[in-house]
Amino acid sequence: MLKKLLLIIVLCVSAMGTAQQCPNLLSPVNGATNVAVDTAISWESVAGVPGYRIRLGLTPGGAEILERSVGNSTSYTPPLGLPENTQIHVTIILDFLFNGGPDIVCSGQSFRTEDVTTPPGCTTIRNPADGAINVSVFTNIVWNYAPTATDYSIRLGTTPGGSDILSPTLTGNVLSYNPPGQLPSNTTIHVTIFPRNENGSASGCAGTSFTTGAVASIPGCTSLIDPLNGATNVPLTPLLEWFPVPGATGYRVTIGSTPNAADILDNTAFPTNSTFVLEFEPNRTFFIRIVPFNSAGDAIGCGQESFSTLLGCGPYLDTTTGEFISLNPEITFPDTISLCSNELPHTVSATDVADGYRWFKIDIFGNESLISDTANVELNENGTYRYEAYTNIAQSGQLIECPTTKTFTVVSSELATINNLDIQDSGLNLQVTVDASGGGDYEYAVDNINGPYQNSNVFNGIEPGTHTFYVRDKNGCGIVEETFSQDLTVEGFPKFFTPNGDSVNDFWQFIQPQNSETVVFQSIRIFDRYGMLLKEISQNSLGWDGNFSGRPLPSGNYWFSAVDGTNREIKGYFALKR
Repeated sequence: MLKKLLLIIVLCVSAMGTAQQCPNLLSPVNGATNVAVDTAISWESVAGVPGYRIRLGLTPGGAEILERSVGNSTSYTPPLGLPENTQIHVTIILDFLFNGGPDIVCSGQSFRTEDVTTPPGCTTIRNPADGAINVSVFTNIVWNYAPTATDYSIRLGTTPGGSDILSPTLTGNVLSYNPPGQLPSNTTIHVTIFPRNENGSASGCAGTSFTTGAVASIPGCTSLIDPLNGATNVPLTPLLEWFPVPGATGYRVTIGSTPNAADILDNTAFPTNSTFVLEFEPNRTFFIRIVPFNSAGDAIGCGQESFSTLLGCGPYLDTTTGEFISLNPEITFPDTISLCSNELPHTVSATDVADGYRWFKIDIFGNESLISDTANVELNENGTYRYEAYTNIAQSGQLIECPTTKTFTVVSSELATINNLDIQDSGLNLQVTVDASGGGDYEYAVDNINGPYQNSNVFNGIEPGTHTFYVRDKNGCGIVEETFSQDLTVEGFPKFFTPNGDSVNDFWQFIQPQNSETVVFQSIRIFDRYGMLLKEISQNSLGWDGNFSGRPLPSGNYWFSAVDGTNREIKGYFALKR
């Protein structure tokens, strides 16, 4: 049955895209007069509306009398009647809580009630039932509304019509009474109730009786754990669970599609608060009352709770796999999209599998405007947008939509401009800072256009030589590059040498620069960092091999002093690398 349910999907209200028609009152009609105070209020049914709320007030749009959700019922009878000779204002609210609203509050309509001139009739007692036995000594008394009544007088006694347990007591305009303390145990108790109004009291009302049981504690009330009272978007096959009540031996559960109905469960007893699964209709409000009980009787005054099922698009609980199934498409879409200033307009294409797509621009006030209803959209400016993908589901000869949406932001970006490469000599290696500008968010790499890229624009430990630096816009607007070639000599003196026996840079020696005047040095001397002379070489020799007294010196920085034929001294340093 569940699999059939997966193929029979109700209309997704959020995708209807058409205005809802507010209903007219059917009874009493708008403007009616002399309406009975116990009238049932009914209105036209509106297609596609998941539920209604009714508001009754003494002023237009007011709720001084009551406001109540009635599910998808199109009629409601006020449980305590209406005040007499009064203009009653009725507001019907189309309840779209399932798709996030907004609810539609319809224009008010009104009617005037009758002027009651006679006393009310008698009522009937609902609880305890006439002749009931083993009733809890803590029971309350519940009765039905007596038309035109505005107050009730109740008495309790050990004889018919007697009042030795409770003398005549006015309850006000309510339909239940909880006797103070506890009733006598193992006793037959007679109940008599006389409805009243401003014209007098009902007369000749017959009483009922019940017999109490032994003194015992009745359990307290409970409340839903899952779903919580007032929950929306509840799965169609929810696990219903409520708080356990100490001392309760069972729970009576009533569930209806309207506040007074029991069309789903009718006072069904369950031995524990353990969960159970029912299949509910989609897009509906359900009303539930849970009454714990034990041998002493039922809990007293337990309230009604409600929850609303989700749209027909799912998710549904597949009882064969225990997994939830959704008919909405799965989408993968980024939170941010960049507009490249050099590539406008920017076309975005949906990659999600769906039957249809929509793109909306959202202004600063939250208003949406449709800018595309295809898989592609052209974006020309920054701002907030909403992307929607939907699947079409066949139902009762028509297609309905099951949408999934994602709000995203569009920001501007652009290709970088490399202004300069700032190169600092740290001795053995170089530190290079890439000075880039532009309206984008950039990352940096060296010698490989594919990276790895880093967020910092500073590169340490760069060996002397030729290098290419890359600046990439993180939002995809492109890559720029800049190459530099470092002169490995300073006025002919190498910056480093590697005396490792590979015949490449094994000696440090002055190299005559090309296309420059020939320089002849009288002496070239080499020192360590403490100023100790390590070696003096001639310009015509191979140069220094990195040894001192036949012992290889460690890697590090060394200093030189060279004096030419004009006694000009050139000083500097170089690196020995092993």
